[in-house]
Amino acid sequence: MQTKQELTNHCMTYRGAVEDYPFGPEPLVMKVGGKMFAIIGVNGSMANISLKCEPHMAELLRLEHEAVQPGYHLNKKHWNTVTMDGTVPDAELISMIDHSYELVVKSLTKAQRTAIAGAEILPS
Repeated sequence: MQTKQELTNHCMTYRGAVEDYPFGPEPLVMKVGGKMFAIIGVNGSMANISLKCEPHMAELLRLEHEAVQPGYHLNKKHWNTVTMDGTVPDAELISMIDHSYELVVKSLTKAQRTAIAGAEILPS
């Protein structure tokens, strides 16, 4: 996944995921239960995605990958921004998106989680 469209298409496969533009025409914000789990943008010609992350894991990912930096304009303890420069393997990127989505879903109310559990899953 290297483009904004590929990132968007993948994020839309998560149960209950919706697109939103709360900050204007850019960036695209992916939400579940009304909360952000991914922010997708383009800087120059390169796409990037900001993802929620458990703080210790966020630090380890930053050490492991130069393309993973503290969240741009976000809480740097809980968010990472990944530049799509081809250096982060797709499997690892998908794992980071999964982690972000799961953290947000865990923070929702039981009623919200139940509603999401009944939502359609789109094929990837």
